[in-house]
Amino acid sequence: MAQAAVPAGGGEAGYRFTFEPHSRRMRAELGGVALADSSRCVVLRETRLPPVFYFPRQDVRMDLLRASVHRSYCPIRGNASYWSAELDGRSEENIAWSYDEPLPEALRIKGHLAFYVERLDALRDGDRIVTAGTAPEIGAYANPLLGWLLGEAPGYSSPGDLTGALAARMIAAGIPLWRMTVLMRTLHPELVGTSYRWWRKSWAVEETRAPHSVLVSPEFLNSPFRPIFEGAGGIRRRLDGANPVLDFGILKELHAEGGTDYVAMPLLFSDGTINVLTMSSDRRGGFSTSDLGHMYEILGVLGRLYEMHAMRRTAVDLLDTYLGRHAGERVLQGTIRRGDGEDINAVIWFCDLRESTPLARAMSRQQFLDTLNEYFDCMAGAVLKHGGHVLRYIGDAALAIFPVSGDGGGVSAEQARQQAIAAAREAAAGIETINQARARSGRPLIGYGIGLHVGEVTYGNIGTASRLEFTVIGEAANMAARVESLCKELDRPILVSAEFACSAPERFASLGRHRLKGIDEPQELFTLRPDAVAAASIPVEPVASIR
Repeated sequence: MAQAAVPAGGGEAGYRFTFEPHSRRMRAELGGVALADSSRCVVLRETRLPPVFYFPRQDVRMDLLRASVHRSYCPIRGNASYWSAELDGRSEENIAWSYDEPLPEALRIKGHLAFYVERLDALRDGDRIVTAGTAPEIGAYANPLLGWLLGEAPGYSSPGDLTGALAARMIAAGIPLWRMTVLMRTLHPELVGTSYRWWRKSWAVEETRAPHSVLVSPEFLNSPFRPIFEGAGGIRRRLDGANPVLDFGILKELHAEGGTDYVAMPLLFSDGTINVLTMSSDRRGGFSTSDLGHMYEILGVLGRLYEMHAMRRTAVDLLDTYLGRHAGERVLQGTIRRGDGEDINAVIWFCDLRESTPLARAMSRQQFLDTLNEYFDCMAGAVLKHGGHVLRYIGDAALAIFPVSGDGGGVSAEQARQQAIAAAREAAAGIETINQARARSGRPLIGYGIGLHVGEVTYGNIGTASRLEFTVIGEAANMAARVESLCKELDRPILVSAEFACSAPERFASLGRHRLKGIDEPQELFTLRPDAVAAASIPVEPVASIR
C-alpha cells in the first residue's frame, strides 16, 4: 500500500512541496555505469518544478563522485553541497547535490543525493526514462511577487528605490517582513560595499557605503555576511522558539527587539560575485514555507536587477576615480567619441614634484610610491576641495582646471582664480606640514612647483579610436606647464602668468620677464606676495548628477 505524502512547511496554498516515498527502482546512469541504483528513493514535488528524485547515500556510488566547492542555498531546504563525477576520462561537474544539514522542513532528504537529469546519460524510473522537466508558462505562476518583478521592478532607477519597492510589494503580498537589507559588493578604491536597509517602522531605505576597513571590524567578523561572502551558503535562524541560536550579533539585537525569524541568502551576480539579501520577521512563527518559496523563486532574476544597478554604480565610481567626477559624468552622458568636446574658459593648474629622480634613488620603490601619494594628497586634494577638477597625472605631475562661467562650476573668472589661489595656499601648507614630519624622521624633503594660467582650452576626448583620454588641450594648457617649469629656476614654488595676475595685482609680486619654451617674446611672471591675505574658497554649485 502506498504511503501518504509528507507535506513540508504546512502545505500552504500558493507554494508547497511534498516528499513521497518512491518504491520503483531508480537508476542514475553515466557512461554505462550506474552512479546510483535504489528502490528507496524519495521524490520531491515542488510548486511549478518537475519532480526531483533523491537517492539514499548508501545506494550511491560515492567512490565515483568527488566533493565540489560549489554551494547553493534554499531558504526552505538549507545549504546544498555539490558532487562531480569522473569516470573513464569523462567529467561532469556538479552533477549531483545533497543537503547534509537540511532545515527542519527538509529533514526527509538528509543523507540523500539528487542528480541533474540533463547531465546524466539516463535516469530510469522502472522501465521508463525520466526527462528533464520544462518551466511552466509565466501565466501559470501564482507567485504574487512575479508580476511586479517582471513588470515594475526593472523600471526603478536606483538600488535603494528597488529595495523599498520590493519591501512594499512583499508586505502587500502578505509576507510578514519587518526588516530587510541588501548588501552589494563594490569595486571602489575606498569602499568594500553598499548596503540598503529597509525597516517597517520608518518605511524608508537607508543607504550606507562601507569602507574596506569594515572587513576587520568586530561587527562584520561577528555577522552572517562574513560566512556567506566566504561561500558558506545561506543562514536561517528561528528566533521565537525555546533556546534560539543567537550566534551572530545581529540575531541578539533582533531577538531583543521582538524578532521571530531571520534569513540571510546569497544574492549571486553573473560573474560569481556573492552579495547578500537578509529578511527578518516579527510575526509569531516567522516566515512560512510559502513566504520563503516565493522569495526563492524570484531570487535569480532579482539578483540580475541588482547587478544592473551595481554595474552602473561601478562605472560611475571608476569614472569618478580615474577621470574625475566632472569628466566622468560627461562620458556617461555620451561624450565618448574621439573629437567630442567643447571650448571652455578655465584656470589651468599644472604642478610637478621637484628632484623626483634623486628622491626615487634615495628610497625603496614602496617608499617613493608613498611619497608620491603624500604629495598628490596635498596637491590634488586641495584642488578638489576648492572646486577644481583633476584631469590627469603625468608621472609626478598633475594637470587640473577650475572651470569658468557655467562650465561645470557656474563661477566667474575671478572666482575661479580665487579658488585656484586658495587651493595653492592649502597645498603649500600641506607640504610644509609633511616636510616638518619628514625632517624629524630624517627623510628627504618634498619640493614642488605650481604654475597657474587662465585661458581658453578644448575640453574633450583625444587619442586613438579605441583608447581615449578626457582632458584639456590648447595653448593655455601648455602655458601653465611652461610657467611651472620656471619654478625651480626662479626659486619660487608658485608662479602665475600675467593673464592670471591681472585681476588682482595687489596679491602678486612681479618677478620680471622671462623666456618660456616655445614662446618668442619674454613673459612677465608673478608669485604670491607672502603678506597677501589668503583667498577664501568660493562655494561651487554641484554639477547636476545623473546617478
